[in-house]
Amino acid sequence: MKARVLVTPKKDIADPQGTAIEQALHELGFAGVHGVRVGKCIELELPDGDQGVARDALARMSEKLLANTTIEQYTCVILDGDR
Repeated sequence: MKARVLVTPKKDIADPQGTAIEQALHELGFAGVHGVRVGKCIELELPDGDQGVARDALARMSEKLLANTTIEQYTCVILDGDR
């Protein structure tokens, strides 16, 4: 089964890369864009089986390695089919 972990800075943590992208978008004429946050997307192949077990494993992976939980938050998603 395919899974995705999305990691972004916590809301109260500065995101200079997001700020730079937001400013550049404004300069390109996209004035209505705001709140840009930059993170990372990690896609994994997991053994087929129970999705609850897979979500628990993804959470453990995120807590131990994929996210710095002091400054980042994460979301785990099980994907259906190929994306």
